Amino acid sequence: MASPRISVIMPVYNTAAFLEEAIKSIIQQTFKDFELIIINDGSTDISEVIISSFNDNRIRYYKNDKNEGLVYTLNRGIDLASAEWIARMDGDDISLPLRFEKQWDYVISHAEVQVLATTVMLINEQGQKQGIWKDDVLAISPTEIRSYLPKNNCIAHPTVFIRTELLRKYRYNILQPQSEDYDLWLRLTSDAISINKLKEPLLLHRILSSSFTRSSKMNSFQKLALTKYQFARAAMKSGEGNLFVYRTLFNSCLDAIKGQLKNMVGK
Repeated sequence: MASPRISVIMPVYNTAAFLEEAIKSIIQQTFKDFELIIINDGSTDISEVIISSFNDNRIRYYKNDKNEGLVYTLNRGIDLASAEWIARMDGDDISLPLRFEKQWDYVISHAEVQVLATTVMLINEQGQKQGIWKDDVLAISPTEIRSYLPKNNCIAHPTVFIRTELLRKYRYNILQPQSEDYDLWLRLTSDAISINKLKEPLLLHRILSSSFTRSSKMNSFQKLALTKYQFARAAMKSGEGNLFVYRTLFNSCLDAIKGQLKNMVGK
């Protein structure tokens, strides 16, 4: 049996309220040649019941023995993937029906592309549209993305198409659990790997009240500062310092100052 063209990696942890809609948005894609790798990371809700209710031979279901965290689960998904391309998806988002078709057509017609994101439309827990993500639409071209990344993340993780071979080389960094996706974009870009993006929003990205940025003791500037600092420190320690790394480190210092000031004036 031939391998599918796309391996979709969907980690799941206690997203039962949105999971059925998320899975349906994948299996109802107009592009059909994919496998959907769902990894249940120790959910304590009815996520498993929902996953088991689907009868589709493209779904490959796995469970972690316990809650291992997102980075571990994503890396397990990379190891399980059998296709040449990996598509990311989260258990609380909604991929629009033409997402895979449009991303596949783009990467096939642009052989040099190794990473392809799209823009997103934000929705709330009730599925109501909340507008755009500002950082997302400010950086569309590879040049704009490269220039913007030292300042802030501008890539929506669950929209990404990436070559499996490339992601197996870089993987997700267990030392960056607070922002594993942003760290990956920084490492790729530092190594001169371009990130492309389709301007059209092809995913509804759900903003949850329980998300990390809302529940963490760190404010948003402190989180950015930590991610950038750890990336830059690791790059320089391995002798891979370059202008991109130094720009990111400089912005880390600015974010740390902003984070302190925000704490001083009140959250």
